[in-house]
Amino acid sequence: MASARIGDFSRQIVREIEKAVVGKREAVEMATVTLLCEGHLLIEDVPGVGKTTLAKAMARTIGGEFRRVQFTPDLLPADITGSSIYNQKESEFEFRAGPLFANVVLADEINRATPKTQSALLEAMEEGQVSSDGDTRMLPRPFFVIATQNSVEMTGTYPLPEAQLDRFFSRISLGYPDREAERAVLSAQQTASPIDTVTAAVTLEELKAIQAEIRQTFVHDMIKDYIVDIVRATRTSNQLLLGASPRATLHLMRAAQAKASIQGADSVRPDDVKQVAPYVLGHRVLARAELRAKGMDSYDVVKQVVDSVTAPLPVG
Repeated sequence: MASARIGDFSRQIVREIEKAVVGKREAVEMATVTLLCEGHLLIEDVPGVGKTTLAKAMARTIGGEFRRVQFTPDLLPADITGSSIYNQKESEFEFRAGPLFANVVLADEINRATPKTQSALLEAMEEGQVSSDGDTRMLPRPFFVIATQNSVEMTGTYPLPEAQLDRFFSRISLGYPDREAERAVLSAQQTASPIDTVTAAVTLEELKAIQAEIRQTFVHDMIKDYIVDIVRATRTSNQLLLGASPRATLHLMRAAQAKASIQGADSVRPDDVKQVAPYVLGHRVLARAELRAKGMDSYDVVKQVVDSVTAPLPVG
């Protein structure tokens, strides 16, 4: 599948999602990049800005099954993975699949569940399988988790530690819409929900083919060096207490490959890396307290780190 063809499919996905999520092109594109890279997405934002709508729209665009799980302190691992139930008629135990057995899973307010339940979800994300009653069961492919966190209300929550945050491919924030977009939402939802107008842009088989093809997008050695230098710069920055992991290096390359493919390019360019770096690295680093007190977050620091690394000149 040529890069131009991947770009066509990707733009169709974005267009369909934007029928329901208005005025958030950059966030929608990054969510699409994450999907195409077989990663998982973390949305950290205040309530009511469209996180659930985004998840539902993405499920519709790929023609996949969607499940939503509201994470609460009393949620058990078996509640999401499934469990074996005794069938009296057959006189045997049978497995009842949990909500993780879907193509798109919305883990709403993941930080409200206990670490044990969070770990069950993160194992499924990492391994593409769940373990229940001594058996291992594969999850469907594609398998895409969108987890949300409320960035304001932290009472009664179990924040994800850095080691678990590192399992998420990228993090985005939708934020409040501007005045024009919010006005458009009123008109769009006056008589019906725009989510009902979202249709499948690709089939599940086409999506899996795209995901495999994106890995073949050419990455020049100078671009690889550039990616490594950016990640290593986060580890030596005096603005950060914690730098990005080697897993982040790989995810940054994958994201840049997808970004290039979406734009119809045959190879990764420095700008592709720059555009995705804050979303891929922002949740994997820890900014110093004095910077957070000044209103800066890790996203802002990553942008500064990227700007401090010399980009290679275009090849060819």
